[in-house]
Amino acid sequence: MASSDNLTDLPTPPSCTADFCLIPLGTPTASVSKEVAQVQRLLKKSGLNYSMHSAGTTVEGSWDDVMKVIGQCHAMLHQNGIVRIQSDIRVGSRTDKKQGFKDKVEAVERLLKDDQS
Repeated sequence: MASSDNLTDLPTPPSCTADFCLIPLGTPTASVSKEVAQVQRLLKKSGLNYSMHSAGTTVEGSWDDVMKVIGQCHAMLHQNGIVRIQSDIRVGSRTDKKQGFKDKVEAVERLLKDDQS
């Protein structure tokens, strides 16, 4: 357990998985596919492992890198004229083993495969 003396000196977790959904507000149409494509291009350039799904994107890496790229997504959309963005972010970290988002899905898929017998 960390000492309560220097909590501001605690390092961030070495790795995490974040699921996030940026919601641009005030766009001219109900469609946000243009903004989603911009976010995906930025994530591709980031070098982090990520996967888009129908309601957002999952990204994994160090805590600092993941939070930085989500912030950069906000900054990029603001720079491109989106005045307001609301985001939902769910973040998980663990210290007992290294596990990526693909590993988590595969673990459940293995259990479901047994159901087909």
